[in-house]
Amino acid sequence: MKPPLPARRNFLIQAALTAAALPLAFRLIPEARAAGLTKLPLDNPQAKALGYTEDAGTSKHASYKPGSMCSNCQFFTAATGACALFAGFSVSPKGWCSAWAKKPA
Repeated sequence: MKPPLPARRNFLIQAALTAAALPLAFRLIPEARAAGLTKLPLDNPQAKALGYTEDAGTSKHASYKPGSMCSNCQFFTAATGACALFAGFSVSPKGWCSAWAKKPA
C-alpha cells in the first residue's frame, strides 16, 4: 500500500482548518452577517409550507396560540432578526410560523 501523496495530505489539512475557522469568522463579524440578511418573502416555498405570517395576530393557522411570535421562539435571533429555519433571511419579531417553539427560560 502506497503512503498518501503530500499534496493530498496538505489539501486535507487545509480543508479541515478552513472548516474549523469558518464558524469563528461568523462570530467575529455579526454586524456584517446581519447586514446581509434580506426580509423573508411571503411567497418563499418554506414560508408558505410553515404558514409564516409577518403579524402573528393575523394568523388563521390551527396550531397558532395567542402570545406566540418569532420574538419568543427558540429559532429566532433578536440581534440579527434571523431565524434558524429560514437561512439567509430575516423575519419580523412579531411574525409567526407553525414551527414556533417556546424559547427556553
